[in-house]
Amino acid sequence: MVAGATGDLGGRIVRAALARDVAVHALVRPDRMSAATMALAAAGAEVVPVDFADAAALARACRGAMCVVSALNGLGETILDAQTRLLDAAIGGGAARFLPSDFSIDYTALPTGTNRNFDLRRAFRTRLDTAPIPATSIFNGAFADMLNGEMPLIQRRLRRVLYWGDADARFALTTRDDVAAYTAAAALDPAAPRDLHIAGAQVSARDLAVLMTQVTGREYRLLRAGSLGTLSRMIATTRRLFPQRGAVFPAWQGMQYLHNMFDGRAPSAPVDNARYDVVWTDLRDVVKG
Repeated sequence: MVAGATGDLGGRIVRAALARDVAVHALVRPDRMSAATMALAAAGAEVVPVDFADAAALARACRGAMCVVSALNGLGETILDAQTRLLDAAIGGGAARFLPSDFSIDYTALPTGTNRNFDLRRAFRTRLDTAPIPATSIFNGAFADMLNGEMPLIQRRLRRVLYWGDADARFALTTRDDVAAYTAAAALDPAAPRDLHIAGAQVSARDLAVLMTQVTGREYRLLRAGSLGTLSRMIATTRRLFPQRGAVFPAWQGMQYLHNMFDGRAPSAPVDNARYDVVWTDLRDVVKG
């Protein structure tokens, strides 16, 4: 059972699970019946419309599930409230296991207050760890695909790689498709541990500059934007001037994620890549675009 199946990552998880020849139920809200929903049905998933406010219906939807995977994304009303209702339904419906919507840097190694979205997931983790159901969180670092747009580290026009603090601080990068493939495998593994760490690549800003030079045949250099303290002040200023409190990914939230990447406290290794038969995407193939 995949909740949040009409989202980008959720849809990829559904397709990855279908590729493993298992029955997949895509849990969707009745008001989210869309082209994405029809695409899931066409791919072979059983689309299950259910109102998250109807606890009994949600529990029935989860009945008999080998694993309930949450790919829900949002703020408190989603990560805490809706995901807690999903957890209760998984327990009430007798689902065997639960995978929460983490899919990020290992926030357990970071102090509270350094990332709003991580703090919400940390609060849900506290609830999950007291629930009577086995759970597995997957930590994948940042999505490698974002190097081609949303994540401003590679400045192609300037042929520079941007960084804060230490150019040799290493962080994990994993494509969305690889995260989805690994999640599908973990969902089918009754012996999966509480936490799994993966990385399609473990690199630093310096490594990225070397990689871009090799891929493009043109020299890329490092561009230090300041210290981590400078980045923290930028985050505070941006958050004060452009709060966007209702946005899931305002500009300052993305800056918080960059700070966490370069912070050095969230581990990028060791990883559990070899646990399942995932073919990992080469970072060269990601940045060629």
